[in-house]
Amino acid sequence: MEISINPTENGLLFSLSGRLDTLTAPRLQEALAGLSPDVKSLRFDLSGLEYISSAGLRALLSAYKKLNGAVTLTGLNEICREVFTVTGFTEVFSIE
Repeated sequence: MEISINPTENGLLFSLSGRLDTLTAPRLQEALAGLSPDVKSLRFDLSGLEYISSAGLRALLSAYKKLNGAVTLTGLNEICREVFTVTGFTEVFSIE
C-alpha cells in the first residue's frame, strides 16, 4: 500500500492506494499515531484502494475516534463501498 499525506486547509489528506489489509494497516496506524495535536480533521482519498480488510477498517475507525468523527472518505470504488455498506460503516463515516 502507498500512503501519501498532504496538508489541506483544515487538516490532512491521506491518499491510499493498493491493499489496506492485515499486512499494511500497521503502516497507516503508525502514520495516524504520529499526528500532531493541531490536526483537527482528516480526509481519506480511497480512489486508489483495491481492497480493504477488517484490519483496514479498524485503522480508519481508530482515526475517526481519535479526531472525534472529523474524518471524511472520498473515492470509494464499488468493492470498497460494498465493504463499508455491509459493515455499517457508511452510517459512521462521512462519505463523499
